[in-house]
Amino acid sequence: MSVRKAGALAIRVLWAAFFALMALTRLIDLRPDWLRLLPAAGAIALAIALGRAARRRIDARKGGPVETAPPVAGRWSALNGPADKVPSHGTHECAQSFAIDIVAESEERPRPRFAWLWPLVRRNRDFPAFDAPLYAVADATVVRATDSQRDHLSRNSMPALIWFFAEGVVRMLGGARRILGNHLVLDLGDGTYAAYAHLRRGSLAVREGERVRAGQLVARCGNSGNSTEPHLHFQLMDGPDPEAATGVPFTWRGTGVPRNGEAFTAQPAGPQNASVSSMS
Repeated sequence: MSVRKAGALAIRVLWAAFFALMALTRLIDLRPDWLRLLPAAGAIALAIALGRAARRRIDARKGGPVETAPPVAGRWSALNGPADKVPSHGTHECAQSFAIDIVAESEERPRPRFAWLWPLVRRNRDFPAFDAPLYAVADATVVRATDSQRDHLSRNSMPALIWFFAEGVVRMLGGARRILGNHLVLDLGDGTYAAYAHLRRGSLAVREGERVRAGQLVARCGNSGNSTEPHLHFQLMDGPDPEAATGVPFTWRGTGVPRNGEAFTAQPAGPQNASVSSMS
């Protein structure tokens, strides 16, 4: 087990200990009271240390962003991307340093807006991203493919968002698998791996060990894992296991790296654009 993966496991254990102590506060009489906070303090300190280590690995990496084809087709817009800040999701955990979230845009079926009170939740089919096809960004080998988790309803109202954060604590204790939901990892070669997260349950079109071509259909967009609405979470990393890997910067051929709120039109690659390159 790598140091980074062991650290991620230790953080989950410490948080679990903290919540257990808080829940059993009447049965476990710890004196002084602040001793109950020690596991949380340890988890935070360890997360900071791992984040700094990830930052050093990123700074030591040679070469520019890795160029691939886009993983989607049609009109999309970006959220929580590295064009605006790094780490893009506020953490280096699970190799998310340069991750990006993208949502589909449709004039015929506009994406529902956030509601303060009502409706509390929406069906996934109300969102144009749900069931949208996802494509291989380069010639690659499938190293991880899982799609057994359910697609939950949206969390795009204030009451549902509060529930989402509480739900996120439970998902965090379950590790990367529960955070990413149904996900796919492709080995692009040269030590680079592409991860697709929040896939639709039962939508995988490939299996582990299979060789895929750039532009090949690999799965469909869903709303599984730590997700507020149907969207694709995409990232590159330097290993197949998100809990042990470090994020790698990317750029999409013909699109670049869209900024938060920026709409873009993408076209997946064909065999003629199958290579992956590092831009200097």
